[in-house]
Amino acid sequence: MYLEIVSPEATLFKGEVSSVAVPGVNGEFQVLNNHAPIVSILSKGTVKIYGNITIGKEFSNYFSKGNNNETLLNISSGTIEMKDNKVIVLAD
Repeated sequence: MYLEIVSPEATLFKGEVSSVAVPGVNGEFQVLNNHAPIVSILSKGTVKIYGNITIGKEFSNYFSKGNNNETLLNISSGTIEMKDNKVIVLAD
């Protein structure tokens, strides 16, 4: 599936991923390939990106690597939309 992460400053990441886990207001949830359409509010926490991805050098300081080879991005709030196998995360 295709993931795009947008912050107020710039588009931090866009590309193909295996899955993404996000901090929803009612707890963390994961979005997989061909997930049903969804729109949700995100709370403070960590976005976990799974898959073999490459982060651009200009935004690498926003991301870190986790224990299970996931890529991590800390956010303070945001929204997520999944539609037609494309995930858009608007993150603060």
